[in-house]
Amino acid sequence: MTDLSPLPLIDPSTFDLIVVGTGLPESILSAAASAAGKTVLHLDPNPYYGGHFASLPLHDLASFLNSASVPPPLSPPSASDDAFDYVSVDLQTRSMYSNVEISSYAPEVLQEHCRKFNIDLAGPRVLFCADKCIDAVLKAGVNQYLEFKSIDASYLWDQNGKLVNVPGSRAAIFKDKSLSLTEKNQLMRFFKLVQQHLDPAEDNENSKISQEDLDSPFVEFLNKLRLPEKMKSIILYAISLADYDQNDIEVGKSRLLTKEGIERLALYHTSIGRFQNAQGALLYPIYGQGELSQAFCRRAAVKGCLYVLRMPVAALLKDKSNEHYKGVRLASGQDIFSQQLVLDPCFRVPCLLKSSLGSLPDVSLRDANHKVARGICITKHSLVSDVKNCLLVYPPKTLFPEQVSSVRVLQIGGNLAVCPEDMFVIYISTLCDNANQGKEMVCAAINTIMSLFVSDCPDSNSVDQDTSAEDKDSDLLWSALYVQESTGGQFGSVSFTPMPDGNLNYDDLLNATFELFQKMYPNEEFFLETGVHQDDGEES
Repeated sequence: MTDLSPLPLIDPSTFDLIVVGTGLPESILSAAASAAGKTVLHLDPNPYYGGHFASLPLHDLASFLNSASVPPPLSPPSASDDAFDYVSVDLQTRSMYSNVEISSYAPEVLQEHCRKFNIDLAGPRVLFCADKCIDAVLKAGVNQYLEFKSIDASYLWDQNGKLVNVPGSRAAIFKDKSLSLTEKNQLMRFFKLVQQHLDPAEDNENSKISQEDLDSPFVEFLNKLRLPEKMKSIILYAISLADYDQNDIEVGKSRLLTKEGIERLALYHTSIGRFQNAQGALLYPIYGQGELSQAFCRRAAVKGCLYVLRMPVAALLKDKSNEHYKGVRLASGQDIFSQQLVLDPCFRVPCLLKSSLGSLPDVSLRDANHKVARGICITKHSLVSDVKNCLLVYPPKTLFPEQVSSVRVLQIGGNLAVCPEDMFVIYISTLCDNANQGKEMVCAAINTIMSLFVSDCPDSNSVDQDTSAEDKDSDLLWSALYVQESTGGQFGSVSFTPMPDGNLNYDDLLNATFELFQKMYPNEEFFLETGVHQDDGEES
């Protein structure tokens, strides 16, 4: 995008905090610091909010991925530092995306509706009604800028290659016609046991899960209860959202302990019924996940944060005497000063400055050592007839024997204003050790999804193989495949926010963001004010 006006002069030129990038962690930090009375300057080189968490039109998404996979070096404007007590150090960037493959199978149709797409860069992603992100939305009071709708249904892909409905509550178990009476009784007893364990009013020790069981792998506890394989898969991968094969002892720390599994079950069940107009446990924001970043930015602006988009940062400034961080030099040539700086994770601290900052302590993020392979498909058909918005989980080894991690699929329809009414956006992601491994799993999921469309055709049994392949291709209008780096946050005079992780919700990212805020401002409350409470009976 070409700027028609020169870059603005920013006044004042000194702030408590400068934040570069408007991704969700950066936006939350800006809002929290502004609410704590700090002066904040929030910059973004892009003409839109959201950064790596943005929801973008198709053309902008393709441009972002292609440009972000090969980032150009930033060239700071030439200026003499001789007259100042500080010097500038070139700011470096790194690529966070690789193996980008984008295909359009119906360019004329997509061009006709190009303004109707809001595609998530970091999908698939949902919010649980009772998770930490919704709590932060309510506490910060940004719910007034957001509107959500429920995800209609959740499914599991079983070992036999069939979709299995995921009953999320005891009432849902009772109504589920796909479960046998024996399976219903087994699930009912299990959920009753979990409910008794979590009930603070329950004093009977016999109703509690033993500490020995809580410290053991969750799958071993489920085996001890003699739950059938289908029930265990639903609990482990569709509700507790385990990433790796829980029967494989070699995955080590990636095996869920019973304590963590019970906590995830509790989140799922407390999410059901929290809001009167939310049908299930899962929510999705209208207009896409990028609305979350914008909402926190609007809240920060109300509290005095100054926003400047289309403003690249070209260099960092360090004090000549002690070499400590002092400020940033903007692409406009203006020098801006602050006590602290928070950077988007695509930036790198130059070696000349890193030595003066000392080591940067990591801010925890569980999957920071893995890559995330992501896929996006725009289709003409739904995964399941008469269901617009749904979640589908492929547990490890259900797509092919070498599938090492769960593959999660989220379908969003036009009723959530992310695409035209007669289309669907399907997001796919999985954790991987390398790009080839990740792409293989995502491609296998896409092929399975396309086969569902063919099998859903009334005349599919009478159609020959070549025609089926042709119909399958015609269902797919557009696709993207890319591999994203996963990084944790780092804290120092110059801090870094984490990249989007491979989780379905934002809890780990919220923990890392909260940890960053506490380290920057240990004596400040993380959103002192309270927004709308959950007992108001409104969906946030």
